[in-house]
Amino acid sequence: MEKMSRKTLVIGASLNESRYSNIAIHKLIANNHFVEAIGLTKGTIADVIVNTERILFENIDTITLYLSPLNQKKFYNYVVNLKPSRVIFNPGTENKEFENILEQNGIKTEIACTLVLLSTNQY
Repeated sequence: MEKMSRKTLVIGASLNESRYSNIAIHKLIANNHFVEAIGLTKGTIADVIVNTERILFENIDTITLYLSPLNQKKFYNYVVNLKPSRVIFNPGTENKEFENILEQNGIKTEIACTLVLLSTNQY
């Protein structure tokens, strides 16, 4: 079996196939990344279980956000506690307050589009 890349957590995962979070999960899987997902609705996207609870996943390298800044507030402590290497703020999710909290906790932040990073091999 091919070695999986570092683990990514998608926060704001949508079961709607036209949503960017859904497309990103498909692309991450296609690029052999191990994916965990949290969304509002329980379900499955490309064999990835979408959880509705904030599970303390182990060894999360990257968190990619698909939540509005307002909806991110309840995830501040959760994300910091997961100690990811980086958090990607996708277009529309930019949040200076959250970026500052993450950076104060030694977590890198990136204002970028996960889909673009994947398609240009910069993920």
